[in-house]
Amino acid sequence: MDTAMSAPVSKVFLVDDAAEVRRRLARLLALIPGVVIAGESGGGERAFEIIVASQADVAVLDPCFGGRTNLVLIQALSRARPSIVSIVLTNHCASACRRACEAAGADFFFDKTAEFTLACRAVETIVNARRARSA
Repeated sequence: MDTAMSAPVSKVFLVDDAAEVRRRLARLLALIPGVVIAGESGGGERAFEIIVASQADVAVLDPCFGGRTNLVLIQALSRARPSIVSIVLTNHCASACRRACEAAGADFFFDKTAEFTLACRAVETIVNARRARSA
């Protein structure tokens, strides 16, 4: 049996109000073996439902849009779907925002300006760990 074909796929869902950021993330994450982009959202009230329906394993999200921080999505994912790894990637990197995201249940927090590549590496590490567990 071909191990590449039997390797588990990790579904990643992207939430950011900037379409260009979602496109850039999708391009970079698609280069990681075993990653499939499960979907995208510009945010909003239905993001939780869409993420759950996509059966995502990882959600890369920016909870800051419309001039305010919306922690409801992180909280909902953390409570209802704790198996989904929540990775915050945002320009709002003040320590208060970081603490609020972590308190809401975010698994990882990255600065969109300085740590974009690190966020992608975190996804790669998660995917590789998942693959190793199922081997």
